[in-house]
Amino acid sequence: MSLRLGATSGQGAFEARVDAELSQLVTRLTNEINWCMHARGLTRADLAGLMGVSPGRVSQILSGGENLTLRTLTTLTAALDTRFSLELRPCEPTTTGPGKLAGTLATAALPDQAQPAAAPGYRGAIGSSPGNSPRL
Repeated sequence: MSLRLGATSGQGAFEARVDAELSQLVTRLTNEINWCMHARGLTRADLAGLMGVSPGRVSQILSGGENLTLRTLTTLTAALDTRFSLELRPCEPTTTGPGKLAGTLATAALPDQAQPAAAPGYRGAIGSSPGNSPRL
């Protein structure tokens, strides 16, 4: 979490929520990409060739350690012959005091399901089996 000097505890809590949501979204996205690659029998080198980038760049993307641009996500989906789905939905509020709401931020994409641990070729929380048409 990155707190700034002079930040209030409310801002710190908000930053913590953002960090947690980002971590969950990155995990879900990389799980989805890995699952799709596994379902198609693609290696990172294969994906790199389809994307026109180096295998090292694919490793950077799949490490989850950086913010991806929409262009990078679009290049990934085109290389995998898939389409990225996006959904913005309200948080599930919980009361934290009189007139205050807290919850998780709305997330982009991916249906709401429990998130198991990541594993190579694991579909994760997306809820599809290899026989189904993968969604990104």
